[in-house]
Amino acid sequence: MNLIEDLQYRGLINQMTDEEGLTKLLAEESVTLYCGFDPTADSLHIGHLLPILMLKRFQEAGHRPLPLVGGATGLIGDPSGKKAERTLNEKEVVDLWVERIKEQLSRFLEFKEGDNAAKMTNNYDWVGNMDVVSFLRDIGKNFGLNYMLAKDTVQSRIETGISFTEFTYMILQSLDFLRLYQNEGCRLQIGGSDQWGNITSGLELIRKSEENAKAYGLTVPLVTKSDGTKFGKTEGGAVWLDSEKTSPYEFYQFWINTDDRDVIKYIKYFTFLSHEEIEELDRKTKEEPEQRAAQKALAEEMTKLVHNEKALEQAIRISQALFKGDIKALTGAEIKQGFKDVPTFEVKKDEEIGLIDLLVSAKISPSKRQAREDIGNGAVYINGEREQDLQKTLSAEDRIDGEFTVIRRGKKKYFVIEYK
Repeated sequence: MNLIEDLQYRGLINQMTDEEGLTKLLAEESVTLYCGFDPTADSLHIGHLLPILMLKRFQEAGHRPLPLVGGATGLIGDPSGKKAERTLNEKEVVDLWVERIKEQLSRFLEFKEGDNAAKMTNNYDWVGNMDVVSFLRDIGKNFGLNYMLAKDTVQSRIETGISFTEFTYMILQSLDFLRLYQNEGCRLQIGGSDQWGNITSGLELIRKSEENAKAYGLTVPLVTKSDGTKFGKTEGGAVWLDSEKTSPYEFYQFWINTDDRDVIKYIKYFTFLSHEEIEELDRKTKEEPEQRAAQKALAEEMTKLVHNEKALEQAIRISQALFKGDIKALTGAEIKQGFKDVPTFEVKKDEEIGLIDLLVSAKISPSKRQAREDIGNGAVYINGEREQDLQKTLSAEDRIDGEFTVIRRGKKKYFVIEYK
């Protein structure tokens, strides 16, 4: 099975230009391709994963990826998929984000070895020093106003308003494709489905600028959820690739909670499991849905891929400890991950505090009377173990790694006591 056939099996092709020509080219030679990532935050999120992993799939098939970080276009703002103008960021901020995103991209691609080693690019290198007259004469003259107005990315913003700054984004991205075609022999651009208009504009610019040029475009589908909610969002916000913004445990939990209706689609999209492995997981999902074999495989593959084996082991350990209520099995670092969004109350390190006073001070129980009732009724747990001693005073023995005590009231209400 060739690369295009594999991508089609996985549902990863939304649109492509000249399918026959691109399939033939990919079969006959190593193709240089690129995908752009604008630095709109200090981390990429899982909405970026599909195109990143597409670059990886192409590289593993023998092709050469050029991940492009938009140091210039990140200063302008892409109108694609946006209902209103983006807030412009200072160059120093964008430059910092560029470096962080470069580091994240380097985890997925091989940059050092082989004829198809990846190469990091930044469009500020050719846009940053371009003067406005050269831009208008050499590049802008190739774009008709009617042609640009007909593009979906512009059409969708006409009524709400689009600035000249964002209007020119299409031209700048087209210039990226032209420069990479000229300087790196790049023949293919890939991107999300919302980038189709920008990609075809780049192809048009190459056609006008280079005699007998032949280049191609390919987009991946928009990732959706069967329940209608937005993919990649949780109650805490976006699911980031940065472990400081989204912990490996939270990342693992995002995937493990995938709906049965979506799980096989996501396994095809995001993992590198073989077709045989995917078909077996599909069978298990249909015949033994309670086992959640596909969800476990998806969560494990994605946590290993984005983080590492150690982070996966830690995420599984936290999940199992919380499921069993075995809080004492966790380390202080694991408590930080597993209870990141749980209410926290600080106690001085040298202080020993009575359980009743603590429940009231930390607002775990609303009053001393209620605290006594909660303890007496067996509704209070310290580090996973029921505590019914009304005279209980928390001591060093109740601290995990000397840093935390986890209090549970009832079945699901957790609170973390942190010693400082």
